[in-house]
Amino acid sequence: MPTISLCMIVRNEEKSLGRCLSSVADIMDEIIIVDTGSTDRTKEIAAEYGATIYDFEWIDDFAAARNYAFAQAACEYIMWLDADDVIEEIDRERFKTLKATMTSEYHAVSMSYILITDEHGKSLYSFRRNRLIRRDCGFRWTGAVHEYIEVTPPVLESDVSVTHKKDKEYTQRNLDIYRKMIAEGRPFTARDRIYYSNELYDHGFYREAVENYERFLSEGEGWIEDNIQACLRLADGHGALGNKQEQLLALCRTFDYNLPRPDVCCRIGFYYMELEQYEQAVYWFKLAPSLPKISEPGTEIYSASTWLPNLQLCVCYDKLGDHTYADFCNEISFGHYPENPSAIYNRDYYTKLLGDKHVEVNVYVPEEQKELVQ
Repeated sequence: MPTISLCMIVRNEEKSLGRCLSSVADIMDEIIIVDTGSTDRTKEIAAEYGATIYDFEWIDDFAAARNYAFAQAACEYIMWLDADDVIEEIDRERFKTLKATMTSEYHAVSMSYILITDEHGKSLYSFRRNRLIRRDCGFRWTGAVHEYIEVTPPVLESDVSVTHKKDKEYTQRNLDIYRKMIAEGRPFTARDRIYYSNELYDHGFYREAVENYERFLSEGEGWIEDNIQACLRLADGHGALGNKQEQLLALCRTFDYNLPRPDVCCRIGFYYMELEQYEQAVYWFKLAPSLPKISEPGTEIYSASTWLPNLQLCVCYDKLGDHTYADFCNEISFGHYPENPSAIYNRDYYTKLLGDKHVEVNVYVPEEQKELVQ
């Protein structure tokens, strides 16, 4: 059984660190906490979980801090988390099984990173990250902000998930680091450019964000997933600025990089719904669940190919006066997501409206999909 060092960098995380460590402390062989300048109880909480604590002077460089943390590890594998991440109970059991069965042949182990959940804690938005890194491979972090670590095969794709429990508002920190890089004349990578654009958007600098997304796309150095995400955020920027035509063009621009995807089709459907062009909206919402699942690595928005488009088809057909088909679409949505309050409300509404004409529809949902969308 391989040994694992948990390595974390923290600063003023007294509200979330205990929650994180309590979810993983008993499945780690060593806990390394690198503190970059806390003024609250962060260190005390870390000590309660038996962590070895190091101080690291903050130099506006996340990769430098993570590399320092990794350098303190002594176990065969290194696990990394942020303070607002947790491993839920079902994934703790999966992690224990993984640890008991995995061999040292793997350079890294990837895990699903759940960013958005429904009210029942089920995943709605996730992507994969390399979470366990074999220490003797010497892989290093890169990037002052939104750092990443490149690994070489073989990589094991595990069934373990890490869940993000964001409890902080956006801060100026990342944006300030990027602006400092610009002021100092330090070159941006393609990754820097898209994340700088995201920071601009998140802080409400929509015009600057649009300009930088356009620059990122024009330079042509991003990988497919980043290009698609840049188009989607570009659409958001134009939407915030009231540029409706440019918003639609940015959404359609995703088709330059790959086949249509369910989440993009849903967003185009919402675009037409806002304009009350319901027949156009129906086309895109019908297309979304008919598309094949993408096998390439990247983000997955499970709702966009299951309950969400059918719920919106219900709204569209209701607006178009076809209550029977609106009821049918809601039944499909309900079948995928029975706990959805909107689908429950609609079911009650159409039962009263249609009487005997209301027909409940049985939807076959594979067990693995139930875990994702219910």
